[in-house]
Amino acid sequence: MNEEWSLQFKTVQANLKKATLDTAIQSLLALRSELFCCAKSWQKTFAPSQFSAQPFVNAKGYHSKTLAYSIWHVARIEDIVLQSLVQNQPQIFFAKNYQGRINAPFVTTGNELVKTQIAEFSRQLNIEELFSYFEEVKLQTDDFLRKLQFENLRQTFTPADKARLQSLSVVSTAPEASWLTDYWCGKSVKGLVLMPFSRHWIMHIEAGNRICTKLEKMAE
Repeated sequence: MNEEWSLQFKTVQANLKKATLDTAIQSLLALRSELFCCAKSWQKTFAPSQFSAQPFVNAKGYHSKTLAYSIWHVARIEDIVLQSLVQNQPQIFFAKNYQGRINAPFVTTGNELVKTQIAEFSRQLNIEELFSYFEEVKLQTDDFLRKLQFENLRQTFTPADKARLQSLSVVSTAPEASWLTDYWCGKSVKGLVLMPFSRHWIMHIEAGNRICTKLEKMAE
């Protein structure tokens, strides 16, 4: 993991306490802003067609994906978790017709895709609209985080919450993805703040940076 981002994450993790919650939230907002700006720099550097490039297709790790997939995956998971699970509200994805705007062939997180399926999926996406979706999701979560009280961190989820999430069909039933619902519902809001609202971003944007470096070398 990127050393600077790792240290910022540890600051967030260490300060998610009643007396230091504001420090944790401000640190997290700063980290998310930095990571988002990093991802936006990809858009300025690479053509839309390069967002479906998969230079590490056979590798083990998040860098085996594509830039488009990395953004989709982070945004969909955050939208699903915050809006549908935590707040029981409509997802931005559906409320703003982002499936049509992005030209997405499905509504899930993409965990079920393997190897070249990821590139095939990525080629279909409207990258500009994908970034618009990512930014809207980020802003909604940032607003939620700013309003977060210490008592909210203790919120947990019930079997009814799990059933409600499953009824939305936003997580594939494939083995590569089906575990996600149990994973999210087994955490408190504090756990979700750490994953996926922070560490998940680091993992996938760092992987995206590895893809970017490879694409630049291939272009030389």
